[in-house]
Amino acid sequence: MPARMPNPIEVVPDALQAALGLAKAVSKVGLPQSTMDLVHLRTSQINGCAACLYLHSRDVGKDKETDERFLMVAAWREAECFTDAERAALALAEAVTRLSDRPGAVSDEIWDDAAKHYSEQELGALVISIGMVNLWNRINVTTRQVPRMPW
Repeated sequence: MPARMPNPIEVVPDALQAALGLAKAVSKVGLPQSTMDLVHLRTSQINGCAACLYLHSRDVGKDKETDERFLMVAAWREAECFTDAERAALALAEAVTRLSDRPGAVSDEIWDDAAKHYSEQELGALVISIGMVNLWNRINVTTRQVPRMPW
């Protein structure tokens, strides 16, 4: 299926620079890259964004993630290969991504569990990063962006 248009973030002047600037600011907080990669992958799975799934599946491999962990992200609750901190980040990612699925989507329980593992600044970075992945997913799905695969 061809894209409906070029990626809007690349077409609108200064939008790409702004998005990349925000991503750079979040990366300076110092959250483990593996945690960020898992959160980005899970968010893109929920949103069904093929372009981002391809991108994030490649990112996961850069940080020496095992194929098993990568494959288990969709079933992270049942998988034993994730730390408590990663589970808290994945729960937060799911809640933020599925805001309209239930009232009080980001419950105090989810928030408090994440706060046990991450500082306020790290939580801020997680929330911004999850929001940015949701933004990218919505742009890519809406405009039918095609994964940039080598074949």
